[in-house]
Amino acid sequence: MQTLHRSLKALLILLASVSFVMAGDYPLKTCVVSGEKLGEMGEPYIFTYQGTEVRLCCDGCRAKFDKNPAKFLEKIAAASKSGK
Repeated sequence: MQTLHRSLKALLILLASVSFVMAGDYPLKTCVVSGEKLGEMGEPYIFTYQGTEVRLCCDGCRAKFDKNPAKFLEKIAAASKSGK
């Protein structure tokens, strides 16, 4: 049952994130992992994770993202909903 709950939660997060990706607007000005302002450390590290665009301050944050992607996708989705 917990696996189903986690899967449904991940799906809802993904669906909430799709709207801003389709519009081409990224909802955050900071790295979802470190909190650093995007662009201050050079070009942001941009990739797509399960259909959601993710922007990090550097490629070094990717390993931290990969350890708990749902946590960071949730932050992106929340920022998208709030219009940040």
